[in-house]
Amino acid sequence: MTAGQEPPARAVADDAHWAAKLARLKARKLAERPASFCDDDQAKRTVSEATLNLVKARSDARTAAAVAGISEREQDAWLESQPQVVIARSLLATAEHALAEATFTLTFRALPRPAWEQLLREHAPSEEQADKGMEYDVDTFPAALVAACHVERDGTGAEVEGMSVADAQALLDEWSDPDAKVLFTAALLPNQTVRGDLGKGS
Repeated sequence: MTAGQEPPARAVADDAHWAAKLARLKARKLAERPASFCDDDQAKRTVSEATLNLVKARSDARTAAAVAGISEREQDAWLESQPQVVIARSLLATAEHALAEATFTLTFRALPRPAWEQLLREHAPSEEQADKGMEYDVDTFPAALVAACHVERDGTGAEVEGMSVADAQALLDEWSDPDAKVLFTAALLPNQTVRGDLGKGS
């Protein structure tokens, strides 16, 4: 192309198309995964019972609707207006609120690839662990990963300082084995799970 000559319109369009797609690719956020913990077994049971009660109330109301000759088109609205369904729905909402109050959630975000690889280098397996096929030091890597991936947000949604390595190690040491595994797995999965949208056409 000589000086002063305009590039072909197709080339300009192709450049703009790729630039737009590249911007979308760069704007993709790292995967996050929540892990919820609740020690209030009664709150869990209350939600389960309230859920079953609501199902039964709706089933009874549907039977009553058939007897009353309510058309299928009007049935859903009629069911939800029945006193037993309204009460059961309210009790479920109350139970769910109580369960939410008794539950705390930790959020974990995948690390950028260089950070992930650096963490693996910093916590390389011992010779004995490597011989067993382990990719990392099982004694130090879990707490380091949990702390590195933990994301804490305040009431406005702004990110604030979160879990330290010492905090993570204390939880992994003090919790039961199943709970500790849940904590570590919650931090590990965002880094090892292929995003569900990959492979789909745009």
